[in-house]
Amino acid sequence: MNNPLRLKAFLKAVKNKFDVYNSLFLNLPFQKVSNTGMLIPLLQHLCKQGLDSRREPLEILDSFFSNHTDIKTEEEKIDFMFHVIRYVERQVVLYDSVEDAAFEQLVKLGNHLSLKDCITLLDSSKKSHKIADNLSCFSARIVLTAHPTQFYSPAVLDILGKLKSMIARNDIDQIDLTLQQLGLTSLINAQKPTPLDEAKNIIHLLRHVYYEAVGELYATIKRHVPDTFFNCPHIIQLGFWPGGDRDGNPFVTSETTSDVADELRMNLMKCYYQDVKRLAQKLTFRGIEAILDNLRTRLYKTMFDPTITMRYDEIVNPLVAIRASLIENYNSLYLDELETLIDKVNIFKTHFAALDIRQNHGVHKQTVEAILKQENLIAHSLDELGTAEAIAMLVNADISVHPGQFDDALVKDTVRTIVQVKHIQRKNGESGCNRYIISHAEDIFSVLFVFCLFRWCGWGKNDLPVDIIPLFESMEGMKNAGSIMQALFDVPEYRAHIVQRRNRQTFMLGFSDGTKDGGYLQANWSIYKTKETLSAVCDRHGIKAIFFDGRGGPPARGGGKTHRFYASLGKNIANHAIELTIQGQTITSMYGSKAHFIHNCEQLLTAGLSSSLLEQENAIPDDSRQLIDKLAHLSFEKYTALKNHDLFIAYLENKSTLNYYGRTNIGSRPYKRGDKEKLDFNDLRAIPFVGSWSQLKQNVPGYYGIGTAIQSLVDDGKTDQLKRLFNDVPFFKALILNSMMALSKCYFELTGYIAGDPVYSDFWNMLAEEYRLSKEMVLLISGYRELMEEEPVSRKSIEIREGIVLPLLVIQQYALQKIEKHATRQPLYEKIVERSLYGNINASRNSA
Repeated sequence: MNNPLRLKAFLKAVKNKFDVYNSLFLNLPFQKVSNTGMLIPLLQHLCKQGLDSRREPLEILDSFFSNHTDIKTEEEKIDFMFHVIRYVERQVVLYDSVEDAAFEQLVKLGNHLSLKDCITLLDSSKKSHKIADNLSCFSARIVLTAHPTQFYSPAVLDILGKLKSMIARNDIDQIDLTLQQLGLTSLINAQKPTPLDEAKNIIHLLRHVYYEAVGELYATIKRHVPDTFFNCPHIIQLGFWPGGDRDGNPFVTSETTSDVADELRMNLMKCYYQDVKRLAQKLTFRGIEAILDNLRTRLYKTMFDPTITMRYDEIVNPLVAIRASLIENYNSLYLDELETLIDKVNIFKTHFAALDIRQNHGVHKQTVEAILKQENLIAHSLDELGTAEAIAMLVNADISVHPGQFDDALVKDTVRTIVQVKHIQRKNGESGCNRYIISHAEDIFSVLFVFCLFRWCGWGKNDLPVDIIPLFESMEGMKNAGSIMQALFDVPEYRAHIVQRRNRQTFMLGFSDGTKDGGYLQANWSIYKTKETLSAVCDRHGIKAIFFDGRGGPPARGGGKTHRFYASLGKNIANHAIELTIQGQTITSMYGSKAHFIHNCEQLLTAGLSSSLLEQENAIPDDSRQLIDKLAHLSFEKYTALKNHDLFIAYLENKSTLNYYGRTNIGSRPYKRGDKEKLDFNDLRAIPFVGSWSQLKQNVPGYYGIGTAIQSLVDDGKTDQLKRLFNDVPFFKALILNSMMALSKCYFELTGYIAGDPVYSDFWNMLAEEYRLSKEMVLLISGYRELMEEEPVSRKSIEIREGIVLPLLVIQQYALQKIEKHATRQPLYEKIVERSLYGNINASRNSA
């Protein structure tokens, strides 16, 4: 809700501080152009003034050069624009640091229900006996991905960390020095990172932030739960995709996966070693010293040599023995510190974060067919077999394969990856790699292919310690998910596997590709209903349904206010765990410091526990469901018409930055699937798709169709019903508020010149009209006077960020206009467009 005190604190701690440090930063001479920084505020003002007056970027910048600088030649203009881009990128880093430094102060003024508050409420309502039981059955899994929306190196992340602490202390001299370092440090990778590079960047955070943060959070939970013997180390889990996610990334191989698993384990051993070293300096007691010295020596050997490992029990048992000795012989001195380390070992074991494997269903089909052809069980294709015959063959065929049998590189690597999961489990423990995710799962064979491949690659039918997770991400896949899983559970061999996996089935639902396929409202409502359907199917079979959400940063990819979304889910959706991907710059913006990590993890736990503990069922009445159904259908029709428009792909290719995503050195993964020369919508990845709309400041996937849908029902006289829907149904309100965030980041004036384009004029006007209508309609049903009225701090932060990057965006559009006019120095203008992507991606923090 609106909180004037928090907004006042934000303005003082963030906006005012940023203005001070920014003025200091802009006066620093970098790149031998001493006046670039001083001209940026003027350029920012002229860009806003010009765009609001409907002047195009070409005119705004040419006027700026003519009237406010002595820059004359095209070469000098280009040079200046590159300098502005570099300054803006660093202004974004500075603003991030100022905002993050104020986080702990501002979060105390928020309306957040902390885990401690939640437990206190339950205790006062005489439900304290349920707390430990519910917490012991619940977990939150944060799965870190390397999707290409975060590109800072560990060196830059360290500068960010230093700036945060200096700003918190207001250490002006050190801030000045660090800003100079920032100005001279490259923020951009010299070349595309490898998947192993991406993994190491995130492991850097695991080691230097999450190791301590998870331990501290778990200690907090134990301290506040009214159960002396509470022991539930699985309540906070970390997952890891870099090095394991090979869907559409040809650079992730079985060797990469093995190397990343080793990196995770060896970095964890370094953390344990440092903790044991610190304990040894305090536990200087007879009998204990020798145990710690031996443990420390053994840990040291595992830190650098991937062939030397220690089992979980070899680490934890000596610590347990020391605990007994401390209690019995040494007055429990330093017992709390020892207990904290034991808890960390129980949480992280020998894997640090669980390495997930993900691959596309089509690759599994190709691999299975290659095996069956080699075994002379089919001639060419599985299509030769009927469904029942194919199922019987997959679950019963006694086949043994190894990678060396195949010439095809993809088939060979797929087999090798499945074989090596067993080796990773031997080195990192079962939890180190025991989930296999199948993207584009759309039939029963999506799961059965993987099930049989594990059997054929040396895993026993009755001993497969791996969760097979279908990812339903298209509208068709979600529509059929219930019947697919019903059919799977009817296969005795697969049902027996589920029994082995503690009668739990994990499903992944993809917000990113779902929204790309069906539009914002339809995708989110389909995901909600799919969760209800799968929960019911699992309930009928006595299976616990676990939902793993593929959420991106922005609302268009399932982002936005995560706590609000999970707290709004209804009673018909299984609530045993919250599992979600954390992508791109969301990793550093929401989980990049210990304070951020602990707060956001607590919010996930309170969101998941609130319905079961506080009896908030959030049931959606039938009449409300019918209303949402109608809205989703109408918005889907509007979005589908846009997708099918003759100019849709052409607009993205010719008027947006889409084609430039593949040129950046942000991530290792190609910006589209496959290698077709002509762009196919289905092969387009969600990140560059959503990101391109964000660079245009049009954010189409975050709202398109909502305005038309609401307007249609308003015309039918249902305004009051829509207002009640917004106020009474938390799930619907969460969707609309997240969509408001997308609308808040729109600025159609930036591309207003396209309204006069001979080819794209009507198309641009169609987009602008739906934006205006959507804004008008969400304000109507919410009763707000402005977007994000309940969130003034977030709204102000967006306003500041959008202001910082405005010169960069105008320069980007200027360069695109120059390219379109076939100006001289074409390659340099293309480089400007490419370089301008970085700052805008990071400024929005959830732009892609």
